[in-house]
Amino acid sequence: MEKNKGFFTALKEEVVRGLSPGRSRTRTPKQGRSQPEPVMSRSGSMELPLSPLREGPDPNDPTAESKAERWGHWMKGHWCRPPEGSGSGSGAYQRSDLRLLLGVLGAPLAPVDVSNLEPFPHLSIKDTPIETSSAQYILQQYMAACGRQKVQNSIHNAYAMGKVKMLAFDIETATKVIKNRNSSRTAESGSFVLWQMNPDMWYVELALGASKVHAGCNGQLVWRHTPWLGAHAAKGPVRPLRRALQGLDPRTTASMFANARCTGEKKINDEDCFILKLCADPHTLKARSEGPAEIIRHVLFGYFSQKTGLLVHLEDSHLTRIQTNGGDAVYWETTINSFLEDYRPVEGVMIAHSGQSVVTLFRFGETAMSHTKTRMQEAWTIEEVAFNVLSKHLALN
Repeated sequence: MEKNKGFFTALKEEVVRGLSPGRSRTRTPKQGRSQPEPVMSRSGSMELPLSPLREGPDPNDPTAESKAERWGHWMKGHWCRPPEGSGSGSGAYQRSDLRLLLGVLGAPLAPVDVSNLEPFPHLSIKDTPIETSSAQYILQQYMAACGRQKVQNSIHNAYAMGKVKMLAFDIETATKVIKNRNSSRTAESGSFVLWQMNPDMWYVELALGASKVHAGCNGQLVWRHTPWLGAHAAKGPVRPLRRALQGLDPRTTASMFANARCTGEKKINDEDCFILKLCADPHTLKARSEGPAEIIRHVLFGYFSQKTGLLVHLEDSHLTRIQTNGGDAVYWETTINSFLEDYRPVEGVMIAHSGQSVVTLFRFGETAMSHTKTRMQEAWTIEEVAFNVLSKHLALN
């Protein structure tokens, strides 16, 4: 009893800390001083002096090109700004690999806002296109397979803990392909904790190697904190964490695909699946764009098993166009393919307890010989899942 009490108390304090971006800032040797604290406006609301959270390369980094040349052509337009004074030895490459992995796989967001959507899609075939009505039927089967709607309606908060292993394993340029031949040695192992609270609040902490990424949403603001960049706010509408859609949160997954279209069928690992397609609307894409970086599209595909009704594969892709100083446009396409496995019931809800994601970062534009393609991989296992943790903790006391 005392052990559980201490655990849940520490967890609750961590979640509260994580849901407050201003309190998550830490003092680092590189910064020399702490990040600015939030200030209160005259209206009493909190104003967060955060810079935008980028889901692609940073076009405003004037040293990006020289660092890319120093670290290799494949790091052009890197996702994570490396520390000043880094050398070109193996240690620098390992640090760049780790930060690239964390920057892309640490806390990616789903394409659309679900705060104004219905928690559960309602089947309606009157005056509805066949692609939409079919998608709604598939989602009804998915919700039934994941657990009774009454059970899921009783969930007010959820907690999950698991392990991850990440690896940058393949780099391709116009002239050569560099493969990681020592994958077992270079793979980085870590762990994550995910906390969700209805409506639209979540917090995740992912530790990999000696680095740790925090990200959270308080229902109005999405933010992320990394040791090398500090805290950043996300542009555009509040969106759910993609990691939660990987078999951990059926209700948000169903809401996410509520406006999707059924585009056909496909075999995934010898299993017949229906395909649901969801596209971010132009207004959301415009809200997420900033300065020279324009989000052109963000598409999400869900593959639902025809046999079990469960989500077994998730694929999303977003394309960013960067135009700086009147030069040629550079395009970055990020594609994440996730496979969900080992579904088991937890308090009446089916949860995927393992899976893997393969990420491809494709940079092209300028000239035909300037493209680069980097592939990364993540494998995860879920060790613990619990629902209504705070309610149970309060009941124990």
